[in-house]
Amino acid sequence: MDDELIAKVRPGMDVQTVLTTLGTPSTTSTVGNRTFYYISQTVRRRFQFQDFTVIDQRVLVIYFNKAFKVERIANYGLQDGVIFDFISRTTPAGGEEQSFLRNLFRGVTKFNPLGS
Repeated sequence: MDDELIAKVRPGMDVQTVLTTLGTPSTTSTVGNRTFYYISQTVRRRFQFQDFTVIDQRVLVIYFNKAFKVERIANYGLQDGVIFDFISRTTPAGGEEQSFLRNLFRGVTKFNPLGS
């Protein structure tokens, strides 16, 4: 994720401007399509024959209101094993959002670019 591009996304922007700035999201919310998720991770392998190891992963979340304008932005990652928003400097509140993010991070860690 490019911090300069993320900084261009501001509350009040419309969906098309966000898509132009950040591109197509990795996934969207299943209810109402009012949340975009941009998933990135950094992987490494020391030797050609070893499996990849995830060394960093982030989920940039763009929340839209009913008028499809940006309501808020969160940049989630793992800090000390806990999902943490690096923008608001908080952990997500309980409920569906936290469960979704937890499952997303669990699933993303099993990433294998060469397929299984």
